[in-house]
Amino acid sequence: MEYIKTAIDGVWIIEPKVFNDQRGYFYEVWKQADFDEHIGYHVDFVQDNESKSSYGVLRGLHYQKGDFSQAKLVRVLKGKVLDVAVDLRKDSPTLGKYVMVELSEENKKQLFIPRGFAHGFLVLSDEAVFTYKVDNVYAPQSEASIRWNDETIGIEWPVSANEVLVSEKDQNKALPFNQADLF
Repeated sequence: MEYIKTAIDGVWIIEPKVFNDQRGYFYEVWKQADFDEHIGYHVDFVQDNESKSSYGVLRGLHYQKGDFSQAKLVRVLKGKVLDVAVDLRKDSPTLGKYVMVELSEENKKQLFIPRGFAHGFLVLSDEAVFTYKVDNVYAPQSEASIRWNDETIGIEWPVSANEVLVSEKDQNKALPFNQADLF
Protein backbone atom coordinates (compact mmCIF):
# COMPACT_ATOMS: atom_id res chain seq x y z
CA MET A 1 0.00 0.00 0.00
CA GLU A 2 1.05 3.55 -0.62
CA TYR A 3 0.41 6.10 2.14
CA ILE A 4 0.04 9.65 0.82
CA LYS A 5 0.09 12.68 3.11
CA THR A 6 -2.54 15.30 2.36
CA ALA A 7 -2.39 19.07 2.82
CA ILE A 8 -3.81 18.61 6.33
CA ASP A 9 -1.60 16.98 8.96
CA GLY A 10 -2.93 13.62 10.10
CA VAL A 11 -5.21 12.95 7.11
CA TRP A 12 -3.87 10.24 4.78
CA ILE A 13 -4.88 8.78 1.43
CA ILE A 14 -4.13 5.08 1.25
CA GLU A 15 -3.78 3.49 -2.19
CA PRO A 16 -3.61 -0.30 -2.32
CA LYS A 17 -1.60 -2.44 -4.69
CA VAL A 18 -4.25 -4.29 -6.68
CA PHE A 19 -3.44 -7.60 -8.34
CA ASN A 20 -5.72 -8.20 -11.34
CA ASP A 21 -6.01 -11.28 -13.53
CA GLN A 22 -8.67 -13.18 -15.50
CA ARG A 23 -10.35 -14.25 -12.25
CA GLY A 24 -10.81 -10.72 -10.89
CA TYR A 25 -8.64 -8.92 -8.37
CA PHE A 26 -7.03 -9.21 -4.94
CA TYR A 27 -5.63 -6.59 -2.59
CA GLU A 28 -4.90 -6.02 1.09
CA VAL A 29 -7.45 -3.59 2.45
CA TRP A 30 -5.77 -2.91 5.78
CA LYS A 31 -2.79 -4.20 7.72
CA GLN A 32 -2.28 -3.02 11.32
CA ALA A 33 1.55 -3.02 11.36
CA ASP A 34 1.87 -1.11 8.06
CA PHE A 35 -0.84 1.32 9.11
CA ASP A 36 0.86 2.07 12.45
CA GLU A 37 4.24 2.52 10.79
CA HIS A 38 3.02 4.99 8.17
CA ILE A 39 0.46 6.93 10.22
CA GLY A 40 2.92 7.22 13.09
CA TYR A 41 0.75 5.96 15.93
CA HIS A 42 -1.49 3.03 16.83
CA VAL A 43 -5.25 3.14 16.23
CA ASP A 44 -7.51 0.40 17.58
CA PHE A 45 -10.55 0.11 15.35
CA VAL A 46 -13.52 -1.21 17.33
CA GLN A 47 -16.47 -0.97 14.95
CA ASP A 48 -17.16 -1.24 11.21
CA ASN A 49 -20.08 0.62 9.62
CA GLU A 50 -21.63 0.52 6.16
CA SER A 51 -24.16 2.65 4.31
CA LYS A 52 -25.88 2.46 0.93
CA SER A 53 -26.96 5.68 -0.74
CA SER A 54 -28.20 6.91 -4.11
CA TYR A 55 -26.96 9.72 -6.35
CA GLY A 56 -26.93 13.15 -4.71
CA VAL A 57 -27.10 11.88 -1.13
CA LEU A 58 -24.83 13.93 1.09
CA ARG A 59 -24.06 12.47 4.50
CA GLY A 60 -22.35 14.89 6.84
CA LEU A 61 -20.56 16.83 7.99
CA HIS A 62 -20.65 14.64 11.10
CA TYR A 63 -18.45 14.23 14.15
CA GLN A 64 -18.60 13.06 17.74
CA LYS A 65 -17.53 15.32 20.58
CA GLY A 66 -15.31 14.81 23.61
CA ASP A 67 -14.51 11.33 24.86
CA PHE A 68 -16.52 9.83 22.00
CA SER A 69 -14.61 11.44 19.13
CA GLN A 70 -13.66 8.99 16.39
CA ALA A 71 -10.84 8.34 13.97
CA LYS A 72 -12.13 6.80 10.73
CA LEU A 73 -10.75 4.74 7.88
CA VAL A 74 -13.22 5.06 4.99
CA ARG A 75 -13.63 3.49 1.55
CA VAL A 76 -16.19 2.71 -1.15
CA LEU A 77 -17.17 -0.87 -2.04
CA LYS A 78 -19.52 0.08 -4.86
CA GLY A 79 -19.93 3.33 -6.79
CA LYS A 80 -18.19 6.66 -6.36
CA VAL A 81 -18.23 9.44 -3.74
CA LEU A 82 -16.47 12.68 -2.93
CA ASP A 83 -15.24 12.29 0.62
CA VAL A 84 -14.47 15.32 2.81
CA ALA A 85 -12.67 15.77 6.14
CA VAL A 86 -12.85 19.20 7.85
CA ASP A 87 -10.26 20.12 10.49
CA LEU A 88 -11.89 21.06 13.82
CA ARG A 89 -8.69 21.09 15.90
CA LYS A 90 -8.63 24.55 17.49
CA ASP A 91 -4.81 24.71 17.70
CA SER A 92 -4.31 23.50 14.12
CA PRO A 93 -2.95 25.84 11.44
CA THR A 94 -5.51 24.24 9.09
CA LEU A 95 -8.55 24.79 11.34
CA GLY A 96 -11.62 25.06 9.11
CA LYS A 97 -9.80 23.74 6.04
CA TYR A 98 -10.78 20.53 4.31
CA VAL A 99 -9.43 17.63 2.30
CA MET A 100 -11.58 16.28 -0.55
CA VAL A 101 -10.84 12.93 -2.20
CA GLU A 102 -12.73 10.85 -4.75
CA LEU A 103 -13.18 7.31 -3.45
CA SER A 104 -14.55 4.64 -5.75
CA GLU A 105 -14.79 0.94 -6.37
CA GLU A 106 -12.41 1.50 -9.30
CA ASN A 107 -9.61 3.39 -7.53
CA LYS A 108 -10.01 1.50 -4.23
CA LYS A 109 -8.49 4.42 -2.33
CA GLN A 110 -9.10 4.84 1.37
CA LEU A 111 -8.99 7.95 3.52
CA PHE A 112 -7.78 7.98 7.11
CA ILE A 113 -9.32 10.76 9.19
CA PRO A 114 -7.96 11.21 12.72
CA ARG A 115 -9.96 12.40 15.71
CA GLY A 116 -10.75 16.09 15.62
CA PHE A 117 -12.40 16.23 12.19
CA ALA A 118 -15.90 16.49 10.79
CA HIS A 119 -16.56 14.04 7.96
CA GLY A 120 -18.99 13.77 5.09
CA PHE A 121 -19.42 12.43 1.59
CA LEU A 122 -21.45 13.08 -1.55
CA VAL A 123 -22.58 10.21 -3.78
CA LEU A 124 -21.64 10.76 -7.44
CA SER A 125 -22.75 7.40 -8.88
CA ASP A 126 -26.26 5.95 -9.20
CA GLU A 127 -25.65 4.31 -5.85
CA ALA A 128 -22.72 3.82 -3.50
CA VAL A 129 -21.88 1.40 -0.74
CA PHE A 130 -19.61 3.15 1.74
CA THR A 131 -17.79 1.48 4.63
CA TYR A 132 -15.69 2.76 7.48
CA LYS A 133 -13.80 1.58 10.50
CA VAL A 134 -13.95 3.69 13.66
CA ASP A 135 -11.84 3.67 16.80
CA ASN A 136 -14.69 4.52 19.17
CA VAL A 137 -18.30 3.39 19.42
CA TYR A 138 -21.18 5.56 18.28
CA ALA A 139 -22.59 7.70 21.09
CA PRO A 140 -25.79 9.53 20.10
CA GLN A 141 -25.48 12.00 22.99
CA SER A 142 -22.12 13.17 21.59
CA GLU A 143 -22.98 13.45 17.90
CA ALA A 144 -22.87 16.80 16.13
CA SER A 145 -22.86 18.09 12.57
CA ILE A 146 -21.86 21.14 10.59
CA ARG A 147 -23.88 22.40 7.63
CA TRP A 148 -22.72 20.75 4.42
CA ASN A 149 -22.84 24.10 2.60
CA ASP A 150 -21.29 26.29 5.32
CA GLU A 151 -19.87 29.41 3.67
CA THR A 152 -16.96 29.72 6.10
CA ILE A 153 -15.62 26.31 5.09
CA GLY A 154 -16.58 26.82 1.45
CA ILE A 155 -16.56 23.24 0.23
CA GLU A 156 -16.84 23.21 -3.55
CA TRP A 157 -19.34 20.41 -4.09
CA PRO A 158 -19.73 19.59 -7.81
CA VAL A 159 -23.54 19.60 -7.69
CA SER A 160 -26.18 22.25 -7.21
CA ALA A 161 -28.07 22.58 -3.93
CA ASN A 162 -31.27 21.25 -5.54
CA GLU A 163 -29.44 17.99 -6.48
CA VAL A 164 -28.35 17.30 -2.89
CA LEU A 165 -30.39 15.06 -0.60
CA VAL A 166 -29.59 15.33 3.11
CA SER A 167 -31.29 13.78 6.12
CA GLU A 168 -33.91 15.72 8.03
CA LYS A 169 -31.55 15.78 11.00
CA ASP A 170 -28.71 17.28 8.92
CA GLN A 171 -31.11 19.77 7.36
CA ASN A 172 -32.54 20.97 10.67
CA LYS A 173 -29.85 20.44 13.32
CA ALA A 174 -26.51 20.97 11.60
CA LEU A 175 -24.75 24.07 12.88
CA PRO A 176 -22.67 26.67 11.07
CA PHE A 177 -18.91 26.22 11.44
CA ASN A 178 -18.59 29.18 13.83
CA GLN A 179 -20.89 27.38 16.32
CA ALA A 180 -19.17 23.99 16.09
CA ASP A 181 -17.52 22.40 19.11
CA LEU A 182 -13.80 22.38 18.42
CA PHE A 183 -11.25 19.85 19.63
